[in-house]
Amino acid sequence: MIKPGRLRAGDKIAVVSLSWGGLGDEGLIHKFHIAKERLEKDFGLEVVAMPHALSGTAFVAAHPELRAKDLMDAFADSSIAAVFCAIGGDDTIRLLPYIDYDIIRNNPKIFMGYSDSTVNHLMMYKAGVGSFYGPSVMCEFGEYVKMFDYTAQAVRDVLFGDTTGYEIKPSPFWSSDFVPWEEKNAHIGKQLIPDEKGYEVLQGTGKARGHLLGGCLDVFQMAVGTEIFPSLEQWKNAIMFIETSEVNPPPEYVRWTLRNLAAQGILRVLSGIIVGKPQGEKYYEEYKQTILQVVAEEEKLTDLPIIYNVNFGHALPIGIIPYGVMTELDCGRKTITLLESATVEA
Repeated sequence: MIKPGRLRAGDKIAVVSLSWGGLGDEGLIHKFHIAKERLEKDFGLEVVAMPHALSGTAFVAAHPELRAKDLMDAFADSSIAAVFCAIGGDDTIRLLPYIDYDIIRNNPKIFMGYSDSTVNHLMMYKAGVGSFYGPSVMCEFGEYVKMFDYTAQAVRDVLFGDTTGYEIKPSPFWSSDFVPWEEKNAHIGKQLIPDEKGYEVLQGTGKARGHLLGGCLDVFQMAVGTEIFPSLEQWKNAIMFIETSEVNPPPEYVRWTLRNLAAQGILRVLSGIIVGKPQGEKYYEEYKQTILQVVAEEEKLTDLPIIYNVNFGHALPIGIIPYGVMTELDCGRKTITLLESATVEA
């Protein structure tokens, strides 16, 4: 796996809208300006929007080929150090016919997003370039009042630093708040409450090592059977990370998706699983029961380590999960530790 260059103050990052185009809508573009100012002032980065990133919902939906062009042009531009997704959505898969994997492979750089951006991450994985399941422009960087400290620190640690030996720790606080996206609400921040659960080990003992591979479980079914869905060999010895979207799919959907992964033989070749905190903790207990039903009861994989309630994806707040990086799960200590750097000195 090719590792992208580490971020430094002064680097230029490109914003792309690869799925939903709401960032450019009249009532929402203020979120872009909040994020741009925050990225520039707090992180010392130069922010540019690719040509179609702010074209609005209707235009972006109608032109998957131009969304893909923005992505390809951002990778081909040597002045751009990283590409950040505006937000997720539900149709990134439509970009597939327009992707040139050689452009990505020959111009490795940081790519970050989550949710429907899982499709883009699988594109990066196919190209052999590491990417980052983490904050989006519209949600995390465009957060009203301030960015969550947990998320901001993860950006500094993972994108700007050497992650060898870096422990992805649970956030001591969480939130279930939603503040409507209207400029008049820009002064209203989300309230944090203590998270007394921390990481939960659903099963497994000792330590397990593997490379990180996964994404949003809701998106997997759109990718299965396409050229970007990882092969059984690529899943071998991986630590699969999975989470659910803001749609809060019912436990049955999680069960069906895990059964599909089992039928492909994927669950049997994994080294471990980490599961994200469900947004708002909806179906928190039900998801645990569903996962154990498939993994332990149906597949008899009772020794496969599973760590639950991890802060990534649609949880509040979130950290960053780097694709392809060798990682250790320690069930006894309830820790997740990156064993190598996710980036190289640029």
